[in-house]
Amino acid sequence: MASPPLPKVELRELGNTGLKLSCVGFGASPLGNVFGPVSDDEAIGSVREAFRRGINFFDTSPYYGGTLSEKVLGKSLKALGVPRSEYIVATKCGRYADGFDFSADRVTKSIDESLERLQLDYVDILQCHDIEFGSLDQIVNETIPALKTLKEAGKIRFIGITGLPLGIFTYVLDRIPAGTVDVILSYCHFGINDSTLEDLLPYLKSKGVGIISASPLAMGLLTECGPPEWHPASAELKAACRAAAVYCKERGKNISKLALQYSLSNKDISSVLVGMNSVIQVEENVTAAVELATIGKDEKTLAEVEAILKPVKNQTWPSGIQQS
Repeated sequence: MASPPLPKVELRELGNTGLKLSCVGFGASPLGNVFGPVSDDEAIGSVREAFRRGINFFDTSPYYGGTLSEKVLGKSLKALGVPRSEYIVATKCGRYADGFDFSADRVTKSIDESLERLQLDYVDILQCHDIEFGSLDQIVNETIPALKTLKEAGKIRFIGITGLPLGIFTYVLDRIPAGTVDVILSYCHFGINDSTLEDLLPYLKSKGVGIISASPLAMGLLTECGPPEWHPASAELKAACRAAAVYCKERGKNISKLALQYSLSNKDISSVLVGMNSVIQVEENVTAAVELATIGKDEKTLAEVEAILKPVKNQTWPSGIQQS
């Protein structure tokens, strides 16, 4: 007897692009060894398992691991042996191991370098990476026009911008023709501790812009082991998140699963990007998404965790160059 098909994550439309992204996206920064070494076998295995479970969206950057993430993701996608049309790849430009450069010349060279590392003829989305570190006027007047040229050349299908402060998105989108930027990637602003992205959703939808949210675990705050030492959150926010994690653990619950399900529950967000580098992580994330879709989230524990985090709710931190 054939075994029943594995439950897969749902697909959601991305703005006006026509793309349908898996609600859980595969964040490939860990494939660049930024959180510890990952073997090729582990990388290929995790990408294969993700694809098998319905994850079709893979996000990387030349910045992650100093180009290593792109190379390893490219090798892993090639190992799938499936048609290119079956998966969606996003990479970035403007941020590199040696600093920021959003000039037209650099981003034009950047995509050729990325395509070579990824072993692809085109990427689905090219995103200007952490634009708050550059001149937003340069992004509007030079970088995005250069990306439009790349789009016309068929090297990229859609244009995106990423960053931490939410104000950067309205600044740029208010200064360019509608439909020029197809997608924004926001991180750390749609989770249990900070849901400020929600206020921007009607504006982004009115512009026809697709929305991707990354880091539902707030760069490690909403995990049992806690954030890395360099995490820029205040001591008060770290302490509250630690208390929430302990509260969950004492009750046999997992704060990371709860946090991912919270982020997935808003369907105006097309995909929630989660860093992954093992089959086990893929399984945990897919299981959380499938459980949310079929059973729903643990409202009681969520309400209790929200009460613990209420004094620090929406307490953000300034952009800083994150160390790896």
